Amino acid sequence: MDAQGRGRADDIDPADQWVLNPDTGDYELRLDASAGQSPVPPPRRAMSRDAPPVTRAPRDATSMGQGSSPVRGGRAANRKSAAPERSVPTQRGHRAAADESGSGGRRRTKKKKKSTKKKVLLWTGGSLAFFLVAGSATAYVVYQRFNGNIGTTDVGSAGSQGVRKGEAFNVLLIGTDKRTGSGNEGYGDKGSVGHADTNILLHVSKDRTNATALSIPRDLITDVPDCPTKMPDGTTTTVPGTSDVRFNTSLGQSDRDPGCTMRTVKELTGLKVDHFMMADFNAIKTLTTAVDGVEVCVAKDVDDPDSHLKLSAGKHNLQGEQALAFVRTRHSFGNQGDLDRIKVQQQFLASLMRKMKSEDTLTSPAKMWKLANAATKALHVDSGIGSIKKLTDLGLELKDVDPKNITFTTLPVIDNPAEKVKATVVLNEAQANPLFAMMRSDTSLTEVAAEKKAKEKKAEAKENAKLKGAKADPADVRVDVYNGSSKVGAAQETLTWLQNTEGVLKSSQRGNAPASEKTNLTYGPNQADQARALADMMGLPASALQPGTEDAGAMVPMKLTLGGDFEGPGTPISAPTKVPDGVQKVEADKSVCAK
Repeated sequence: MDAQGRGRADDIDPADQWVLNPDTGDYELRLDASAGQSPVPPPRRAMSRDAPPVTRAPRDATSMGQGSSPVRGGRAANRKSAAPERSVPTQRGHRAAADESGSGGRRRTKKKKKSTKKKVLLWTGGSLAFFLVAGSATAYVVYQRFNGNIGTTDVGSAGSQGVRKGEAFNVLLIGTDKRTGSGNEGYGDKGSVGHADTNILLHVSKDRTNATALSIPRDLITDVPDCPTKMPDGTTTTVPGTSDVRFNTSLGQSDRDPGCTMRTVKELTGLKVDHFMMADFNAIKTLTTAVDGVEVCVAKDVDDPDSHLKLSAGKHNLQGEQALAFVRTRHSFGNQGDLDRIKVQQQFLASLMRKMKSEDTLTSPAKMWKLANAATKALHVDSGIGSIKKLTDLGLELKDVDPKNITFTTLPVIDNPAEKVKATVVLNEAQANPLFAMMRSDTSLTEVAAEKKAKEKKAEAKENAKLKGAKADPADVRVDVYNGSSKVGAAQETLTWLQNTEGVLKSSQRGNAPASEKTNLTYGPNQADQARALADMMGLPASALQPGTEDAGAMVPMKLTLGGDFEGPGTPISAPTKVPDGVQKVEADKSVCAK
């Protein structure tokens, strides 16, 4: 739609007519009347799904004649009576607020500092889609128009319902190799049902100051657990688990859905995955186009015969097919393997995130509209976040995370020693286990602000006080052991160790408990000496000790529940505070050239 189509002779870009109202924090359409022209209402025609909604300019008393109230008769009344036929509701509440503030209906308002409460950050990259940026006066229209774009899958107990406010949470980002959409016939594997080709586990800290994005190689040899899966007819069937298979088979193979990939990640890391977001090849093409491209850097000339990427050394702005070729390129970077491609995808994702947060994107309603449209079409999510409102809630939990405290890292692996021709990888446990422990304990992989570190030290000192004091004799320690981990037989193994190695004879094994991410010990205040003794034997951190408010009876045992962080009796559970040597990582605020 051009300016002449709106009855204007000026060369006006409609996107420039959306102005931020500082009183409401919303964007509103402001039409600057040209000399000698009267305001002309927009044509009554259907709106494009790819263009932002059109609303009439607000009227003030000066432009409407005498009096302080807008005239509601005539054509306005007819429009009101025809409201059910319109796809966009009028925004009288917002316009009235603007009029009363004296902002004026025909004058552009000076832009003040942006309101953040109605913005949500969308991060998308590689072959995956992340969060939604939308808001302002278009919020209702975004909900109505875009809600139906989002595909959902019910993953049952594998995920969580809604957003865990005030708690750390984990989102699994999946990029599939499924050939869907126009122009994607040459990508991925022909006939593939869509495997987990690109996988990033995003851990967001409880206080929202930092996040860790852990890439999981598709060729990692791991175990895929039994997976309850909902079939198209509404019934649920359990897909049997398999051992020593590629991670990417956790999706698509034998009708496995994303919930199975979530369960596989939990088995691997000990972290419960709350939600998933999945996209195919189209996502990177549409989303990079929506933001007018993403800047990338290559350290040398690239001419890749497989992805057809051709770039000279230096910086480039890529979108559409070129952007997809960049994140798919494997044989032109590093050792020409999937692990080096993961690094390139991380660099691309970080660059795209910076573009999303730039003033150029956040202050352009036209870009935000295109972005929201592209994102919702690209996304497939679990039913727990399967609406614009829930995605918005999730995005709001992330809007304050500083890019410098968002760390991209790759799961530490080594070549599979069982193969002569190296094609798969296995876990490097010496590096991976401490990394998992850091994520489970909500420890940032970057240096956070000094104020936060001071608070953490103070809280840590308070926690550690629980470990100081007299310790009971092992023979006087009473404890019941429960298994809340995924490790079969963990409670019995611990009981045997306590009785035979540590002399804790007043201990019992009580079977399985509800799944718990972390090991915990509950006890009465009068059992503090027993708790300290057991913590010392088991290597429990102070955070695992959970004293009650009432003393326990003389014969009442403490309750030890083994969680996902349990590795074995006597193995310290305390998480490290620094990333293990040799673990690759890069912060989201860093611009890195692909080598």
